[in-house]
Amino acid sequence: MDIEIIEFTEKHRPWARELLTENWASPRIVTRGKVHQADELPGLMAVKDEEPVGLLTYAIENGQCEIVSLNSLAEGRGIGTALVHEVCSIARSHGCSRVWLITTNDNTKALRFYQRLGMVIAAVYPNAIAESRKLKPEIPEVGIDGIPIRDEIELELAL
Repeated sequence: MDIEIIEFTEKHRPWARELLTENWASPRIVTRGKVHQADELPGLMAVKDEEPVGLLTYAIENGQCEIVSLNSLAEGRGIGTALVHEVCSIARSHGCSRVWLITTNDNTKALRFYQRLGMVIAAVYPNAIAESRKLKPEIPEVGIDGIPIRDEIELELAL
């Protein structure tokens, strides 16, 4: 797939808001007790034939780059990989020591994907989603493949 990675800009925010709401029930993403308004963060878009096919939002803080959200509209085509590689380049250029993210225990597809990219499980936070639901009540009780959503799993890639 011939895709281009571009910077996410103000004109893309309505599209991102819709995508994030469709995939995450809201543009608000909770990680480790922090609420991110993902559609207002810096980000990258994957574009094919001038149409958006992927979005990655991130936050750089304290010498670390957190991937807050990642969505690919055509899985298995290298879109997510290209977005992650580009954010790693950005993180390096900002002097970050690592790129990290949070996923949930039900998201086995994400766990496979990120580990194939060289990320390692850095921490597991049992029952952390109960606290996250206080900040974002729309997080469902049951997720992918009927697995109860309970735990946050932190993955990282040292730079």
